[in-house]
Amino acid sequence: MTINTNISAQISATNLQASTTMLNQSLARLSSGSKIVSAADDPAGLAESISLNADITRTKAANANVSNAVSFSQTQDGFLQKIGDALNRMSELAINAQDVTKSTTQLANYNAEYTALAGYITNTATKDFNGVSLFAGNSLSVTTDGDGGTYSMTSVNLSASAYTTATGAGVASSTAAVTALADVKAAITQLANDRSNIGANEARLTYTGDQLSVLQNNLTAAKSQITDVNVAEESTNYAKYQILVQAGTSMLAQANQNPQSVLKLIA
Repeated sequence: MTINTNISAQISATNLQASTTMLNQSLARLSSGSKIVSAADDPAGLAESISLNADITRTKAANANVSNAVSFSQTQDGFLQKIGDALNRMSELAINAQDVTKSTTQLANYNAEYTALAGYITNTATKDFNGVSLFAGNSLSVTTDGDGGTYSMTSVNLSASAYTTATGAGVASSTAAVTALADVKAAITQLANDRSNIGANEARLTYTGDQLSVLQNNLTAAKSQITDVNVAEESTNYAKYQILVQAGTSMLAQANQNPQSVLKLIA
């Protein structure tokens, strides 16, 4: 038996320190909701979670870009629907103006309405979306993923000759009305093509947005597997370490009492 060196107490103290450390770590995980409270907990997992978090952030940003581009296309189509209505009325006026029974005054009235509708189309060509021209004919590149990939939207140009020729015509006479009708029909054909392109843009971007949403969910789930604590499992660990700390404390106290038995030998 020895007095100066109490091996049992040293071992008990070491075990108690280890249990206390694990208890504190478990408590930190439960209180933070994260398995990785410090870099030392899981260096590799931390590095992967940082990369995944950056991917998630970029994917969210790309999804926002795509959503804005869809809104841009929807706004374009909304204007073109009304332009289609205007062109339909202009074609009707061109037919009415070819009626040989119409007087000069009536033709002037038809022409006034035709000109007003043409002005509406011309004015629409200047509209913009958040400062970006809707109908200038510029192709816009939309960022479609977190790596900077892009999709080039087919543009619409309301200043194209098919539109400007129709808006520059008139129905002040039956002869002019014949020419105007042909011009408006060409504009309607161009409008149909433009609306088809806008629809294709919107469909492509909608699919891309859906894909990005799924990707974002999958990346978030992967990050959660690495960083989020399993509360049920960690609660069990916490209870275990609490018991070990309590038992270790009791055993350390007992080990510190053991050298006192030497007094019986020298009493």
